[in-house]
Amino acid sequence: MNNKIKKSNITIKELPADERPREKLLRYGCQFLSNGELLAILIGTGTRDRSALSVAERILAMEKTGISHLTDCTPEELCRIEGMGIAKSCKVVAAIELGKRIAQSPREKRYTVGTPEEVAALYMEEMRYLKKEYFKVLFLNTKNEILSVENTSIGNLNSSIVHPREVFRSAVKKGAAAIIVIHNHPSGNPMPSQNDLDITRRLCEAGQ
Repeated sequence: MNNKIKKSNITIKELPADERPREKLLRYGCQFLSNGELLAILIGTGTRDRSALSVAERILAMEKTGISHLTDCTPEELCRIEGMGIAKSCKVVAAIELGKRIAQSPREKRYTVGTPEEVAALYMEEMRYLKKEYFKVLFLNTKNEILSVENTSIGNLNSSIVHPREVFRSAVKKGAAAIIVIHNHPSGNPMPSQNDLDITRRLCEAGQ
């Protein structure tokens, strides 16, 4: 028990690097942080005697319901906790309100594509009259819904400016299950060039 109290009173800087909330978030992602650690990142700093993590734990302990009570918490209520001034309290309340609004917002419509013709129907008119070559990557989920679209290259398309490493790094970052790559020919000639074929081959090899 004494060890636990002692640990809660040390500053975050005194914690091992892999136990500090911000560093954990950057290294492993938000999903690996506890509620207290996420709250500590919002709080930022603690007091002379208590770390931000300790202050966060006190906020979570305000009610037996745990984190759920924060949905209706006011800045004035948070200010009663030692180490929570009006600025920190407003930051926490604002973050919670943003979370509620995100949860309540209507889901953006996602297009499902299963054939080259369906992809062409979505992007043909957009790319038909472009004066430069655009190399786009479509990131799909497991249902073949388009999660997002990224311009990987603009200009003269060749193997030196389209790197499989960058394409698949974005795919992993976005949690995509599959990708589709498309690009235009300003000349209007739909036939793939040798560079087109080489890039497609390299992307296929990198994706295996």
